[in-house]
Amino acid sequence: MTSVDRWQLPDGIEEVLPEQAAQVELLRRRLLDQFRAWGYELVIPPLVEFTDSLLIGLGQDLDLRTFKLTDQISGRSMGVRADITPQVARIDAHSLGREGVCRLCYAGSILHTRSNSLMASRSPIQLGAELFGDDSLASDVEVIRLMLATLALAGVENYTLDLGHVGVYRAVLDAAGLDSELEARVFDCLQRKSLPDLHNVLAGVAPEPAELILGLLNLHGDDDVLSRARALFERRAPAALAAVEALQSVAQSLRQLQPELPIYYDLAELRGYHYHTGLVFAAYVSGHGKALANGGRYNGVGEVFGRARPATGFNTDLKALMSLTADPAPRPSAIAVPDSADPALAAAVQQLRAQGEIVIHRLPSGSDPRCSRELVEVDGDWRVQPLA
Repeated sequence: MTSVDRWQLPDGIEEVLPEQAAQVELLRRRLLDQFRAWGYELVIPPLVEFTDSLLIGLGQDLDLRTFKLTDQISGRSMGVRADITPQVARIDAHSLGREGVCRLCYAGSILHTRSNSLMASRSPIQLGAELFGDDSLASDVEVIRLMLATLALAGVENYTLDLGHVGVYRAVLDAAGLDSELEARVFDCLQRKSLPDLHNVLAGVAPEPAELILGLLNLHGDDDVLSRARALFERRAPAALAAVEALQSVAQSLRQLQPELPIYYDLAELRGYHYHTGLVFAAYVSGHGKALANGGRYNGVGEVFGRARPATGFNTDLKALMSLTADPAPRPSAIAVPDSADPALAAAVQQLRAQGEIVIHRLPSGSDPRCSRELVEVDGDWRVQPLA
């Protein structure tokens, strides 16, 4: 192994250096304080858990993204978390076991076996909030508003809110009556948004269900999407109309406080289809290849832990948020102090640090380069002056 090999990091794994780390930590503190002001309590789940609990309830995708290892003590399989959401669901259902509504939030590193997209990090810092115990649209609206408030506090502008509902796809597939093999092929085409492939897959399907499914792929865009959806589903898939009305109600509630909020509807959105049970949402920013924040309703995940609870939540990546902030945090100016045992100097240093100042002892090799000021003894008092 060469000296170059020794300092190289795996693809998609990055370190965060002092200036960026300071920005990430400042943003983390501000956002967690905001969550607290909204009533969300902080939890800190473990970095690793037994796969029996870590991978249950959120589909095969999470299994494939999770690094696994064997516990040297118990011999059981463990996983390094690739998503904190199922851990928080376990905490709500089992560790806390509260009745009624429970609001929890978190921030921590996660690890993926593969990147979600080209150039994406495999070690995001996931921050999010989850609301358990309420199955109304009001809780979905609250979580979306908190997500948008998170973007605003981070300084993110010009985002678009993407809304969908997995109930639309489920109602359409039920009405179409496809067998499981054909349904899997349709799902793949819709997930890739590939209209030519979808035409080929549906070549042997009766005209009416084929037109219904093909029409689903075209139901994306602005507010007129909902009107077109009602016209398509009213006769052919009436069970989908409840999901359409839910989307309309949520959009109206959001625009009461943000009338100019740009909303993009995608009724063929299948992100998280295997565990989401209702509304799904995401925030996109122009020039950023994937959703900057996303979430949705995932009722019943806690059933494997003994309590099937209604749940909705969202998450984002602190590193991605930091990369989109307009201005880096200014580098703080530090104060140099001589290496002295003078009690008066120690008292002055303690007071300055209590006021939020950075105070660094001067070592024999010289002052720290961050220092632009120094403590100087003047007539028996220690005073801050520009560094000589």
